[in-house]
Amino acid sequence: MNRRHVLCHLAALSGAASLPALADGAPILLGQSAPFSGPASELGLAFRQGAMLVFDQVNARGGIGGRKIELRSMDDGYEPERCAANTRSLIGAGVTALFGYVGTPTSLAALPLFTAAKVPFVAPYTGAEALRTPFNRYVFNVRASYFDEAAEIVKQITAVGIKRVAVFYQDDSYGQSGLQGVQAALKPLGLAPVSLGTVERNSTDVAAAVKSVVAGSPECVIQISAYKSCAAFIRAARLAGFGGNFYNLSFVGTQALADELGSAAKGVIVSQVMPFPFSTRTPVAGEYLDRLKASHLPGKDPSYSGMEGYVAARTMVEGLRRAGNTIHAESLVAGLESLHDFDLGGFFVNFSAQRHNGSKFVDMTILTEDGRVRH
Repeated sequence: MNRRHVLCHLAALSGAASLPALADGAPILLGQSAPFSGPASELGLAFRQGAMLVFDQVNARGGIGGRKIELRSMDDGYEPERCAANTRSLIGAGVTALFGYVGTPTSLAALPLFTAAKVPFVAPYTGAEALRTPFNRYVFNVRASYFDEAAEIVKQITAVGIKRVAVFYQDDSYGQSGLQGVQAALKPLGLAPVSLGTVERNSTDVAAAVKSVVAGSPECVIQISAYKSCAAFIRAARLAGFGGNFYNLSFVGTQALADELGSAAKGVIVSQVMPFPFSTRTPVAGEYLDRLKASHLPGKDPSYSGMEGYVAARTMVEGLRRAGNTIHAESLVAGLESLHDFDLGGFFVNFSAQRHNGSKFVDMTILTEDGRVRH
């Protein structure tokens, strides 16, 4: 993806968003805070690109009830304080909903703000348990949780006899959420992590973490961080003599991790919460690939992050369509809650008035030495 072109595209959209809207047929304003700069930027850029494939097509066909969808995106650099400031600005601008926030610490910074304002928070790019429990009427999770992913990873590694598991995690709410998921999955088996290592958010200083993890003589390492720090850890751990496999949660950014590692990607496994985006094996993936190829958006490479943005936007559009003639926060909540086993094309979203966690789908992929993702 050409980051400069994407950022120029964002700037143009931001400028357009500042123009006064007509009273009749005013756009449906959605707000997004995500990293479009910094070490996690590829996640935000790819997610937004996938979402815009949907919103642009809907707008080209006349929008929702004659109203076009406007996604106002703001850069938070994957920093909670910036995200909170962005969220206040977006709520103040009168957004119908917040959409596609990227990251656990940033989403949690927004949580008290959108809850107090009673603004729906739809399809955050995070599996954090804190956005699922306790139930929040305004949070709609499209993806499976980190607990779901950790359970699948532990199931796979213990099925082949691995018992010595180490965890490398980001030292914030994201890393803690993933660590808790791993611990919860290991506990019924009478197991616990043999060693732990941490890294600061937006940092690649992993020397201490490698030393701590390797000291436990693990057979595999589960990683709960973003792609740059995970790639740095993998390289350093290999140099330190670790020969086992690395398992990553989906938030790592699969293609970004593969690109960072190059030939060092061998033995790296990533859990996934979205359909495989590199072939037409599911109808929704076929749609995503077709629209990506035909789009005028910068960057044509498919990715899991782009696929998630696409699925999230499809879900949002259907919720808006079901919100009725007068679209506002409460009618959108009702519209989303009516999505019972809604089939997007091989990927199902299941909401109700009591359940806002739309999916428990988890799949596993492996990275290859030539930078590809194998199902």
